[in-house]
Amino acid sequence: MPAVHIPVLAEELIELLDPRPGQVIIDCTFGGGGHAGLLTERLGSQGTLVAIDRDPLAEERFMELAEQASCSMRFIRGGYAEGLRMLAEEGTRAHAVYFDLGMSSMQIDTRERGFSYSYDAPLDMRMDPRQELTAREIVASWDERRLAATLRELGEERHASQIARAIVRSRTRSPIETTLELVDLISSAIPTPARFASGHPAKRAFQALRIAVNDELGQLDEALPLAWRMLHKDGVLAAISFHSLEDRRVKRFLAERARGCICPPDLPVCGCGRVPEAALLTRGAIMPSAAETACNPRASSARLRAATKLSDAATDTGGEE
Repeated sequence: MPAVHIPVLAEELIELLDPRPGQVIIDCTFGGGGHAGLLTERLGSQGTLVAIDRDPLAEERFMELAEQASCSMRFIRGGYAEGLRMLAEEGTRAHAVYFDLGMSSMQIDTRERGFSYSYDAPLDMRMDPRQELTAREIVASWDERRLAATLRELGEERHASQIARAIVRSRTRSPIETTLELVDLISSAIPTPARFASGHPAKRAFQALRIAVNDELGQLDEALPLAWRMLHKDGVLAAISFHSLEDRRVKRFLAERARGCICPPDLPVCGCGRVPEAALLTRGAIMPSAAETACNPRASSARLRAATKLSDAATDTGGEE
């Protein structure tokens, strides 16, 4: 784990959540605990912070924070969808729920986890080491069509077909075992100009594999409505995203709940009876300041969106897609 964990958009998130003494707040992606550490100071002895994370390193960091915190704290080891489902079954209600999506710094910096294309490590990428599926398994066993679709859809990789073809050809000769073996293969599969375009040539492929290994979008699709139903009236749902696939889901989910009448504009009187469930707190995504990105380059792609719940009805108006 890195010596210092820098939470992204911390001031902006805390301002939107507006934590008060005695409240219940759920941190769905505890990670290094940077945001949680700031919240515990404001919840007081009667408040509760529930942390969810599937990474054992996050649980270790939680125990350190819990020893110093003045509020009540609880940790649930699992994905955020599973954790929220468990809390919902218990009847838990919250004043705020937030997500800090993607990888945490400690996952990137723990080289043997295989998340980074900058270090040589086993092809792993599991956020929960207990699960069976790894990046190595995907690269070794998924057929060319499935590989290409995964790279294209989850990594928005323009050269998905070439990379998938190169992977399938290479693995017939010898297994692809490490991150740098895969990086070399990706670099050789894409056109030369693309290798020197914006960003690392393996960035999108590694993103796609990581999302596939950890079912990150499936988790998010299930977790957002669960989190919304658990909120009290005037509660806040917030999410920090780091790529467009996550951000679009959050944006659509919140926009759907903030939408009122859907009748045709020429209808003189509303016939649908639909009223907004949410008020958007961010009209556009909040992005890190230049000062923050200068101090923490990993924050550069972050986008923060939030909404407040207008009624206490535990209903769901449908999916975000």
